[in-house]
Amino acid sequence: MINNHNLKNSLNKLKFIDLFCGIGGFRIALESFGAKCVFSSDFDKDCQDIYELNFGEKPFGDIKEIKNKDVPNHDILCAGFPCQPFSISGKQKGFKDDRGNLFFDIARIVRAKKPKILILENVFHFAKHDNGKTLATVKKIIKENGYTFFWKVLNASEFGVPQSRRRTFMLAFLKKMKINNFIFPIPLEKEISLFDVLEKKVNDVKIVENKIVNYIKKPPAFENLFNYVPRHPVRLGTINNGGQGDRVYDPRGHAITLSAYGGGTGSKTGLYLVNNVIRKLSPIECARVSGFPDNYKLSKNKQISYKQFGNTVVVDVIQHLIIKMIKDKIL
Repeated sequence: MINNHNLKNSLNKLKFIDLFCGIGGFRIALESFGAKCVFSSDFDKDCQDIYELNFGEKPFGDIKEIKNKDVPNHDILCAGFPCQPFSISGKQKGFKDDRGNLFFDIARIVRAKKPKILILENVFHFAKHDNGKTLATVKKIIKENGYTFFWKVLNASEFGVPQSRRRTFMLAFLKKMKINNFIFPIPLEKEISLFDVLEKKVNDVKIVENKIVNYIKKPPAFENLFNYVPRHPVRLGTINNGGQGDRVYDPRGHAITLSAYGGGTGSKTGLYLVNNVIRKLSPIECARVSGFPDNYKLSKNKQISYKQFGNTVVVDVIQHLIIKMIKDKIL
């Protein structure tokens, strides 16, 4: 998470809503600039509990049951709408899946409230789903409602956090704002490795004995852990059958994409060689590679935390989008 001392009050006159809010990644990012959240919703009960624990309000439930009149007026609409219908790891049914249809509830609220700015997020594969027809449909509907529309795939690894997480970001601006072009933020030069955010001591984290690892690279000596490697996951070897959840990575690189689902010994976080021990990431480490502050309160159920961070938006990426809009005098 970026500390925005110079920009922390830049958006203090703006209001936003947090749809499909999950555990509040969008909210942390926007509140760091002073914007005020006036409405939140999420169907998931576990997410509602953690959101309430951290922000003091319980999100509304199923968006399909929320009437337009119950949504306050706002300047910015944020929505990381359900990704499973479009994910390459799912069945990719898209709008044929009920969860995919939830985009049309976003469109319904947009038509009724006409916020100035939309910030939408979905999986990397969203841009390619159904040969681009899904993205084209979203763009068409948003433009028909009076907005200009821009999109780009951004990787969290390039914006200050050590997690390779590519996501499709879509921004839309009311036409009266006359934003006919938007250049997305460029990658940072900042060097950061997974090793930089690891806990010094971890408890109750799955550990694998080294002797069963099939190394494809020589494990790094501990004294060399501070020499950075390129900003992407670097695989050292595999265990068992070598499936996605059985791959071992170098902590001098970046974490793999956290996942809400998947199997294998390192399911949801991947496996890493840390201080000569092969292990998963802890929930706190998952929070850190997602840009969440250390004072963020996590679920007491580790598996719930893993799922939540597998679904969340990365705070730093949203912050960099906001900073770019501030510098472009859009906000």
